[in-house]
Amino acid sequence: MKRLLLPFTLAVLLAACGTTGETDGQAGPAPTPAPTTAQSVRPSPSTTESAPAAPTTPTTRRGPDCAPVVAELAPRERLAQLLAVGVEPSDPAAAAALVRREQIGEIFIGGNATELLTGNALARVQRAAKVPVSVAVDDEGGRVQRLDMLDGSLPSAREMARTMSPAEVRDLAERRGQALRARGVTVDYAPILDLTDGPANGVIGDRSYSSDPAVAQRYAFAFAEGLAAAGVRPVFKHFPGHGRASGDSHATVVTTPPLARLRTHDLVPYEDVAGFEGAGVMVGHLDVPGLTDGEPSSLSPATYRLLREDYGFPGLVITDDLGAMRAVSDRYSLPEAVLLALRAGADQALWSSGGDPGPVLDRLERAVTAGELPEERVRESLERVLLAKGACA
Repeated sequence: MKRLLLPFTLAVLLAACGTTGETDGQAGPAPTPAPTTAQSVRPSPSTTESAPAAPTTPTTRRGPDCAPVVAELAPRERLAQLLAVGVEPSDPAAAAALVRREQIGEIFIGGNATELLTGNALARVQRAAKVPVSVAVDDEGGRVQRLDMLDGSLPSAREMARTMSPAEVRDLAERRGQALRARGVTVDYAPILDLTDGPANGVIGDRSYSSDPAVAQRYAFAFAEGLAAAGVRPVFKHFPGHGRASGDSHATVVTTPPLARLRTHDLVPYEDVAGFEGAGVMVGHLDVPGLTDGEPSSLSPATYRLLREDYGFPGLVITDDLGAMRAVSDRYSLPEAVLLALRAGADQALWSSGGDPGPVLDRLERAVTAGELPEERVRESLERVLLAKGACA
């Protein structure tokens, strides 16, 4: 099965690379990668290498050199690249100030306000960044979408699979991706690979394409291919599978079927994800018997080893929301949750509530100094983040 090579090589690196961003607030064109021709990609081989606390992938490779970009970032800024922080969608100035102050690697735009998505507002945010900042939304369709008031509504995943062919879904997603890209969005936390035929209004419900692994994969990959063709990075979610979990991880700790059962059903759609170059994977907050030992999967090194080694996924891995989901927030403060996620193997830690990331970065700096967060773990994820942005020459 052919997969698209996601085009994230930037046409021109920001002129501000290595200096602080502009402060005049004048608008200008957002830095947009020039799409390249789609290519077929072979699945990457599974890695057999693992660290005591987190999985690693082979570091010997050919490709873009990130060292010059890394050298331009202070140690705290390197840690900031591993954060995905929610911003107030009605306040472009605050988003730009956050990026300028801390050099956050990714901002997430949720909610219903649209000021950040109109009037070329995201160009101001990009000018504040030493390296391009990823701009993410969760535009799935149905109950979860961000452009419906601007560019029209998308049907839910279940409705797409019921009424459309995979080719039609791909075309729909490409058009939506073009709309996202035109507004400055570079990442979409979609599509869902979770499997369920449960009630439409359930936590996953009609966000799932199907309870059949083959059908769900076919439609989710079609949606992802459309986004990729438009220059938007798709993010498959919620590994290792939220569809049959015992409840809503926004509200409480939830348990999935045991790992052995997930392998024969919920994890089947992930068997080809390694071949989708340029995509990301989001890890959910799930207690998986036989895998996580009672910890949320987003904080469990075993989860990341499973994804990297058993499913051979080499790309960027991000957590689900660490700040607004009680499966995590009832047990850990935000700084501790971020540290545990990065130490376990996440490349980026997400929290949608935003606010001041200073305490999180303070905690991460202390952890690096004390050896709680190995520098090699930081370098590995920093390289993945920069490569995913196309920021390395």
